[in-house]
Amino acid sequence: MNSVRVTRKGEDRIRTGHPWVYTSDVTDRSAAAPGEAVRVLDTRGRPLGVAHHSSTSQIALRLLSRTVEPIDKRFFERRLTQAIAHRERVVRDSNACRLVFSEADLLPGLIVDRYGAYLVIQTVSQGMDQCRDLIAHCLDELLKPAGILARNDASVRSLEGLERETVVLTGEVPERVIVQMNGLTLEADLFHGQKTGAYLDQRENYVAAAANARGRVLDCFTSTGGFALHVARRAESVEAIDSSAPALATAAANARENGIENVHFRQADVFDFLSGIERRYSMVILDPPAFAKSRKQLDDAARGYKEINLRALRLLDAGGILVTCSCSHHVSEAMLLQIVAEAALDAGKIVRVLERRTQASDHPILLTVPETLYLKCLILEVLGA
Repeated sequence: MNSVRVTRKGEDRIRTGHPWVYTSDVTDRSAAAPGEAVRVLDTRGRPLGVAHHSSTSQIALRLLSRTVEPIDKRFFERRLTQAIAHRERVVRDSNACRLVFSEADLLPGLIVDRYGAYLVIQTVSQGMDQCRDLIAHCLDELLKPAGILARNDASVRSLEGLERETVVLTGEVPERVIVQMNGLTLEADLFHGQKTGAYLDQRENYVAAAANARGRVLDCFTSTGGFALHVARRAESVEAIDSSAPALATAAANARENGIENVHFRQADVFDFLSGIERRYSMVILDPPAFAKSRKQLDDAARGYKEINLRALRLLDAGGILVTCSCSHHVSEAMLLQIVAEAALDAGKIVRVLERRTQASDHPILLTVPETLYLKCLILEVLGA
């Protein structure tokens, strides 16, 4: 095993619980190859653990273990077994969930999602990509899936010098799979759908939103209808808006499959739709895509989040419910609360917080890795003006 030496800053980062070491904190890569599992040494030559080495990314090292051990079949079997056991404890009422959440499961660069009898994996680092077939073999032995798909079309792979591709690794994988979630039957497009096929991270927030639903509901950025179909069971009617025709087609199919007839899907730009509407709603749901994918985009993102929340709050009278989400890691919960508070003041509304939520429990949060906390979901009630 080759060794890579890091600076004191890199050493401190590892010792305080973060698995990443940046290129600027590497002093000697020796003969480390792209994607190789290397021994990480501190400034005095003492081992800090084993990491995957990247030759192109700003994240030069992703720590796999704090002891020096082989990154082999036994290692992956152990880590995967632990991750699967956690999902068996926390996932309820769904046969679709995230089985491996990268750093949060001590497998940085690896995502594994389950959709019924099928698995979808993503390898977004050089090291995990080289281990792809070994990981698929371990998953095949542990779970006996009908098929495993590598959905490696994420743009982040370009930072690692990796090709973007989607390929079946084992068995046969249909383009669309039917899954059960919270009592609903939903269709997931594993080859072309959002993320790896569906939004699994909002699964528990769907239930929380539905518990507060009543009257007329507006669901913005509905995608394949996750929030809309869940709240429809308690609402009088739901208007679901999205700009993607393919996503809305899947949403409409999901509604028909579940016998839901009180949801009207409409293709439109949400910002334009919100600026031109005057009628009132009992609930407005905002689940936009990430407005800030880097810190440089924070100011623009803050303006975008404020604008949609301001427009949504103007549609709610006393007793109305706003469900507002952000999946931008760089937008903290504190920042989102401040943005919504400012929007409420501008809208002349008094608002109280009913729930502060995050991603579903199969997307665990590692305490010392803030990047694992990315989804914020606020459920708010308008008290009046």
